[in-house]
Amino acid sequence: MFLLTQSLAAWNTSDFGVTIKRELESQGPARLPLEKATSHGGYIGKEDITVTINRFKESALSLDGSIGVFFTEVVINCGCGVDPMPINAYSELRVSIDKSTAVTHFFEMD
Repeated sequence: MFLLTQSLAAWNTSDFGVTIKRELESQGPARLPLEKATSHGGYIGKEDITVTINRFKESALSLDGSIGVFFTEVVINCGCGVDPMPINAYSELRVSIDKSTAVTHFFEMD
């Protein structure tokens, strides 16, 4: 289960952007659904991620928004002399944070 309790507590404050960015980046790439964003048949690297906050809005039951995630895709057998080869990758995800529990769900962008 993915909880963004600090981000939920920071909603409607000037610290929200910094808080959600820190909370997401501290989770690392393994906890985010980034697999479909790999474009070279590789796998998600274990390197740190960088998150950008695109937008967020409040609904009756949740905080909904979108984020950008910069991560590393590791490509095997690329034939380029460096094997495996890390390449930079990017994905946009929709985020929904339940306002009563802080349970957070991620969805691919449509």
